[in-house]
Amino acid sequence: MKPFFNQPVGEVLQQFNVSPDQGLSSAEAKKKLEEAGPNQLASKKQKSIAVIFFEQFRSSMVVILLMAAAVSGVIGVMEGEGLTETFIILAILIVNAVIGVVEETKAQSSLDALNKMSAPRSKVLRDGEVTETVSTQLAPGDIVILDTGDIIPADMRLIEAVNLKIQESALTGESVPAEKSTEVIDASDVPLGDRDNMAFSTGVITYGRGKGVIVGTGMDTEVGKIAGMLQSAQETETPMGKRLEQLGKILGYVALGICVLIFAVGILYGNHWLEMFMMAVSLAVAAIPEGLQIVSTIVLAIGVQRLVKLNAIVRTLPSVESLGSTTVICSDKTGTLTQNKMTVVEGMVSGNRIDFRNPPVPEELSDDERILLNSSLLCTDAHLKMLPDGTHENAGDPTETAIVDIALALNLNKNEEEQQYPRVSEVPFDSERKRMATVNQMAEGKLRVNVKGGLDEVLGVTTHILMHGKVRAITEEDITTIRNENDRMAKSALRVLSVAYRDIDRLPDRVDAETIERNLVFIGMLGMIDPARPEVVEAVKKCKTAGIRPVMITGDHKVTAVAIAGEIGIYTEGDKAVAGNVLQEMPDEELYRDIEKYSVYARVAPEHKVRIVKAWQSHGDIVAMTGDGVNDAPALKQA
Repeated sequence: MKPFFNQPVGEVLQQFNVSPDQGLSSAEAKKKLEEAGPNQLASKKQKSIAVIFFEQFRSSMVVILLMAAAVSGVIGVMEGEGLTETFIILAILIVNAVIGVVEETKAQSSLDALNKMSAPRSKVLRDGEVTETVSTQLAPGDIVILDTGDIIPADMRLIEAVNLKIQESALTGESVPAEKSTEVIDASDVPLGDRDNMAFSTGVITYGRGKGVIVGTGMDTEVGKIAGMLQSAQETETPMGKRLEQLGKILGYVALGICVLIFAVGILYGNHWLEMFMMAVSLAVAAIPEGLQIVSTIVLAIGVQRLVKLNAIVRTLPSVESLGSTTVICSDKTGTLTQNKMTVVEGMVSGNRIDFRNPPVPEELSDDERILLNSSLLCTDAHLKMLPDGTHENAGDPTETAIVDIALALNLNKNEEEQQYPRVSEVPFDSERKRMATVNQMAEGKLRVNVKGGLDEVLGVTTHILMHGKVRAITEEDITTIRNENDRMAKSALRVLSVAYRDIDRLPDRVDAETIERNLVFIGMLGMIDPARPEVVEAVKKCKTAGIRPVMITGDHKVTAVAIAGEIGIYTEGDKAVAGNVLQEMPDEELYRDIEKYSVYARVAPEHKVRIVKAWQSHGDIVAMTGDGVNDAPALKQA
C-alpha cells in the first residue's frame, strides 16, 4: 500500500470508509477503537524496588564477595571464630545495594514527575457533530478539527488546511513551524519534515486551521515508532561497569590460583589436606578487596549529589563515571545548541545593513529603521504580555514573536503601538501569496497598509522604495542590491522577511489582496535565525581542550546546521557535513570508515541518529548524546 502522503484525500477517506462532513459514527468509532486499542504509547513495566535491589548483586565482584562470605562463614564455624567476617561482608554488600536503590528510585521519581502531563482533549467530528473527547479515545478514521494552539493527538492525513502551520521541532528538529497543505506528494522517499500534507502526533498548531483524518494512533504513529525503538534498545554497559567486571574475573582467577597453589604446596610438605584447604581459602578471601564495591558506590553517589546541585538528574549511578570517560558528544541542534527561539539578528533599510546582534541605542534609530520596525510590528498577529516583574511573554508564530522581541528591545511595545495605531482591516497570510497585510489608523486620519512576506512576493507588488526618508520609484539597481542582500542572508541560514507599506486615504469597498497589496513602498528586510545559546561556544572550546569531539546531529536543513555549527566551532575547515538522504543509502561499513570525517549530520531521522552513535561506539569511543526532542530519544538510549 502506498504511504498516506502519496494518496489523494478521497482515496484515504475511502480507505477508512469515512465522510469528511459526517465523520465516523459512534458505533464505528467504538469498533475501530477496540481493534486499534487506545491512542496512547505502550510503556514498559517499571522495575520494582525488589528487582532494582537484586540487580545490584549482578556483577562478578559482588558474586565473588558473596562466595567469600559463604566460605568465611564455613571457616568461622569450623574454627569456632563465629560469623563476624561473613556479617561484615554481607553488611557492606547490603549497604552498597541500598545506596544504589535509593539513587535510582530518586532519579526515576524525578523523571516520572517530568513525564506527568494532563491528558489532552481533541475536537472530533462524529455523527455529523463536533465534540470534545479525550485524545486516548480517538480511533483511525476519526476526523479531527484543528485550530491554533491545538496539540496534534495522532498521525493524520490533512484533508483541509487554511494557512496551517505546525511546530514539529520535537519530531523533525526544524526551528520554524512547517507550512501545511493537502496536496499529494509524488516522491516516495520523503523525510518527515517535508511531508507537508501530514500532521504528526505531538505537533503544535501555531497558525491557521484545518481538518485531518487519523491514519495512525498509539504505537502506529511516528512517535510510537520511536517509543518502540526505545523499548527494543539494548542496555549498554558503562566503562566502569566493564572494568569492575573485568577486575572481578581477574580477582576470581587469582584467588582460585592461590587456593590451588597453597593447597598443592601444603600437601607436598605433608600437611593435612583439610587444614591446607582452610588455609588456602582464607588467603583467597583475604585477597579480595571487600571495601572496593562500597567505596566505588559512595564515590559515584557523591558525584550524583554534586550534579543534582547543577540541576542534573542522574538515572543510574555508573553514568557519573561514564560522563567523565566521554570521548565524543553527539548533540542535537534545535533547543540544545540553539535557543529554540527565532531571533532577529540582521536587517537592511535604505541600502544599509543593521546588526541586531549589537542593536543600536533606541534613541539613535533612524527614521527609516523606525518605520521598518513599526510596519513589521503592526503587521503581526503575535501577542505580547508584560509581567509584573518587568519581563514579558509572547504567544504566536515564532517569526512574529521574534519581531515583537526585537521591537521591544528597542522601546517599541506592540501593545502600545497597536493602541496608538489600531488595526482597522487586514488580509491574512496565505500559503499561495506568502504575504500578510494589515491596515492601521495612523495620525491625522490617514490609513497605512503594512505588508510583510517573502522577498519575491513583496517585490511583485512594489513600485517604490524608501531611501533615507524619501520615497522614490524603485529601480533595477535597487532590486539587484536587495536580491544580493537577501541571498547573502539566506546563505547564512537566515529566514528573511521583506517589509513594505502604502499610505491610503480610505478603505476600498472591497478589502482583499488585489485592492490593498499594490503600488507598495519597499522599506527593507529582517533576517532571523534560531541562534546558538550564548554559553555553547565556550562549552565547545572546553570539550575540544579536554579531548572530546563534539558533533551535531539534527533534523534541520543542512545549510542551517552548517551555519550554526560553524558559528559555535563544531564545524571547521576540512570537516564534512552529510544529509539524511545520503546517510540512508550509505552502507554501515562506509559509515564506520568515514565517521570521523563528519562533524554535521543534517535532515536525519531518529534511526539515523542511532546508527551514528553506534558507528562512533564501534571505534571504541564513549559516546554521549544530548537532545530535548522526541526524535533524540532512541539515540539517547543507545548512548
